[in-house]
Amino acid sequence: AGPAPASSSPASPVAMFKVEFVLQLDEATQVPLTLECHPEWAPKGAARFRELVESGYYNGCRFHRVVPNFMAQVGICGDPVLYSQWASKRIDDDAAKTSNARGTVTFATSGPNARTCQVFFNLVDNSFLDDQGFSPFARVLADGMEVVDKIYGGDGEGGPQGRGPG
Repeated sequence: AGPAPASSSPASPVAMFKVEFVLQLDEATQVPLTLECHPEWAPKGAARFRELVESGYYNGCRFHRVVPNFMAQVGICGDPVLYSQWASKRIDDDAAKTSNARGTVTFATSGPNARTCQVFFNLVDNSFLDDQGFSPFARVLADGMEVVDKIYGGDGEGGPQGRGPG
């Protein structure tokens, strides 16, 4: 499944804004998903997300990592040139002002002050992330988490398991 921003309604850099994505769940099913972005929760994260959305970065991106009962991650752009431009632009961490509750959206990170372009949707309450540099900047609106829950995660996390061919 991959998001394609349909619209955003920005007002000012510090005002709450909404972004609507269209998720392609399978060959025949497209569904809207609206995020409400809160710069007051994570000013740097919300500003970066707005930049990425307005640049068209997420157009055609796929959810590339889904860990059941944890999160669904998106943000590896299909255009390698565009991805390399954004993946090297790190932003400093924001202090967590709201919890990583179910339905919040947070930047993925490889360490302190290393957020770039990948974000994840909290599928459950992940408040244990609050003091680890993961500061939510948005939340899924309405019944959107029912949509997020349908993102296929059947390929799992990590390498293949088992003994292999015998």
